[in-house]
Amino acid sequence: MTILHTDIYRFSIPMHPFTIATGTMHFAQNIFIRVHTDAGVYGVGECSAFPMIVGETQSTCFEMAKDFAALWKNKSAEAIEERLQELHSYTAFNATIKSAFDMALYDLAAKAAGQPLYRYLGGTGKELETDLTIGIDTPGNMAAKAIDFVKRGVRIIKIKLGKNAKEDVERVKRIREAAGPSIGLRIDANQGWSYEDAVFALKAMGSYNIEFCEQPMRYWDDDKLPALVKQSPIKIMADESVFDHHDAQRIIAAGACDYVNIKFAKSGGIWEARKIHAVCRENNIPCMMGGMLESRVALTAFAHFALSHDNVVFYDMDTCMLGHKTDPVTGGVQYKGFFLEVPDTPGIGADADEAFLQTLEKVTI
Repeated sequence: MTILHTDIYRFSIPMHPFTIATGTMHFAQNIFIRVHTDAGVYGVGECSAFPMIVGETQSTCFEMAKDFAALWKNKSAEAIEERLQELHSYTAFNATIKSAFDMALYDLAAKAAGQPLYRYLGGTGKELETDLTIGIDTPGNMAAKAIDFVKRGVRIIKIKLGKNAKEDVERVKRIREAAGPSIGLRIDANQGWSYEDAVFALKAMGSYNIEFCEQPMRYWDDDKLPALVKQSPIKIMADESVFDHHDAQRIIAAGACDYVNIKFAKSGGIWEARKIHAVCRENNIPCMMGGMLESRVALTAFAHFALSHDNVVFYDMDTCMLGHKTDPVTGGVQYKGFFLEVPDTPGIGADADEAFLQTLEKVTI
């Protein structure tokens, strides 16, 4: 299959404001692409820019996408590693927009093979139950939201923290009281604590039966993570500290985490995510499948990845449930309560709604 051209859209999705330790998002800063081939089929890809974490915005992604599309014109879509290496040779970093192009190639490959993506990647299937995330708010408001979540059938709640360690302890205390003892709780500080705050908060929360804490400190404090892992009564999951498999090797060798969160927006897509998974599996470090604020297009790709990688045992796949005001997707993964059902059609099995696309800024390269 030869790549003919690529359609690039500013895939902006209006949202209710969503707050984490590093800032508040008012809309999902996404990019959607279609990579067209001479075989009469196209591959879809989507990414969600999260500037306060990955350093890319929707605008930087849109501009880089134009350059990437030009690099790929008239080249084979089947040579996945070669195409991705061209992007890496062209520019360092920019993992978020690279992930959309990576996704499109895997969509094309699975379509050509006549298989759903998870089968193309060697998976057979398993049960996927996602958590649902509470953004940072007052302890009372967060506890009230936890009660609402439980009424809706949520069994695993993820709590965003990192603004103030003492208040964070109160947030978790109130949520545990509100949700009851049987609900799974996970916390994510998004790099918001100092080492001293992390030690205090994690020890203070030790009695609340927390499954794990994601990224308690800034990545530049990675050297302090081994000491924190030893002191914390709560398991530590590396997120912003692990972008690629080299990071995974470094963090694991240092004894700096118990788990790793895999996100395509950090890894650059499926190709590198598989390498991260392999490193973690070799070292008995379980993984979580996570995301930013993607629609059900990218979410479906996440689900395919989770289904096909047995060391992915935690699922944080509520990206489009975090305040999206519209669902601009056809096909794709469906929520059955908080369990995900993945389409069995060839490729990713999701696409963007044509009527929604007509309202967006677009360029074809």
